[in-house]
Amino acid sequence: MSKPLRVVVAKPGLDGHDRGAKIIARAFRDAGMEVIYTGIFQTTEMIVRTVVEEDADVLGLSILSGAHLHFAEEICKALREQAAKEVLVVMGGILPPPDIPKVKESGVAEVFGPGTPTGTIIDFVRKWHAAQ
Repeated sequence: MSKPLRVVVAKPGLDGHDRGAKIIARAFRDAGMEVIYTGIFQTTEMIVRTVVEEDADVLGLSILSGAHLHFAEEICKALREQAAKEVLVVMGGILPPPDIPKVKESGVAEVFGPGTPTGTIIDFVRKWHAAQ
């Protein structure tokens, strides 16, 4: 039996809206994944340290503060420098359509907006994992 995927769900910056992060954390858990939820008001350093220390496979970022471009670039860069393996980074939140290609250029694999069924996100992560 293979070990379950380890997923860190994080809320970077001064964004205190965590309902979506809690919903997706529960969905990952219910799908059989091990979930580490960091809570709100996390710095880049705190998030990356958690991903590395927990040997996470996936990082789910929930950002509603408008700082998605900054955090996508900063967190993905730090993960490339510090993680011992490739970590899938997905993002949820409200992003202006022109910003989605920009966060993907930084290293975010996919962006899931409000109303995305949790099953769609779970399927995306499972397909990525199967391709590894």
